[in-house]
Amino acid sequence: MSVFRTVFHDNRTQATLLLTACAALVVFQLAGLASGAAVAKLVASSAFLAAAVSAGAFRSNYGRSIFTGLVFSWFGDMFLLGASQELFLAGLASFLLGHVAYIVAFAIRGINGKWSLAAVVPIAAVSLAVTLWLAPYVAPDMLIPVRVYTIVISLMVIAAIGTRGAAGPLLIPIGAALFFLSDLSVATMQFTEPTFPTYIWGLPFYYTGQFLLALSVAFAPKNK
Repeated sequence: MSVFRTVFHDNRTQATLLLTACAALVVFQLAGLASGAAVAKLVASSAFLAAAVSAGAFRSNYGRSIFTGLVFSWFGDMFLLGASQELFLAGLASFLLGHVAYIVAFAIRGINGKWSLAAVVPIAAVSLAVTLWLAPYVAPDMLIPVRVYTIVISLMVIAAIGTRGAAGPLLIPIGAALFFLSDLSVATMQFTEPTFPTYIWGLPFYYTGQFLLALSVAFAPKNK
């Protein structure tokens, strides 16, 4: 636990910046201030990149792969500042590549097959439920991109759980799960007409998840 405390303490500036920017992002979006929301979003996203660098992302193959995923996520956040379908697809593609980078990172670190197999049924069940729920709202030309993305992020979470079985830090599966849950918020806002702005919980989940994955690079084995 002392190692965890040290890592969080060393990244308290990044954590404060991320939390402050995330809170500002939610407030700006509620107020309909698009310019302020854009600045806050990119500041918060830059904070998880800074946290990864501070935690030693470039000292291991695992860290470099996680950092690559975070960079793709940063660009995904930037693309989703726009409102067009083209920018949404660009954001979707960026996040998909980010999840692929995370899967590669987890494979580099080590995945316990039994733990991953145990995670397949519950994660697949949730993904199937989400797919069926969204199906009536998603335009025909978006069905394949959305379903491919759902499969990839599900595999990412399954792989993250597998790393825990291979002595990986709890930061990894928690971060991956929070990312997964945050995407439910994005899907709700993008494809349905919710009476409640789901980004109020989705954005904190997303940024906390990314921050935890960024900090996980500090626990990469020296030979990986």
